[in-house]
Amino acid sequence: MTAAPPPSAVIDTNAILDWLVFQDPGAAFGRAIECGTLRWIATPAMLLEHRRLFASPSLSAWSPDVARLEAAWARWAQVDTDTVPGCSLRCTDPDDQMFIDLALARHVTWLLTRDRALLKLARRAAPTGLRVLTPTHWQASMTVSAEAAAEANRPTATSRS
Repeated sequence: MTAAPPPSAVIDTNAILDWLVFQDPGAAFGRAIECGTLRWIATPAMLLEHRRLFASPSLSAWSPDVARLEAAWARWAQVDTDTVPGCSLRCTDPDDQMFIDLALARHVTWLLTRDRALLKLARRAAPTGLRVLTPTHWQASMTVSAEAAAEANRPTATSRS
């Protein structure tokens, strides 16, 4: 019997930059991706957006290692080359529509973002099973889940008798 694949997430550009460029400790999802406990789903258009930003003068102060960023994409991103249909949820920022479209089309568990336009869709996306969260809220929910699992597996006083 094979193990079920790990849950999947679509991750917006700023969250990816937090992880790969700024090494933000709030980007714990990056460690989950690196450990194989979270699958990062992306599209070629998302990769192109990241490449444009990696070369952007606005990031030059951070001296991003473009080769390292490309290697991270190659190693961890599952790039979905199939056509992604548009969805009924409309993002007020047209540049961010691709994230919600992919998340809903591929039935991922999470869309991780700090973008207000995407976060505003959280309530409307919830009935589909998609959770639109900031990376910080995702990390907090994972901590709570781990603590609940540990508590559920802890022997009780009556089970030790």
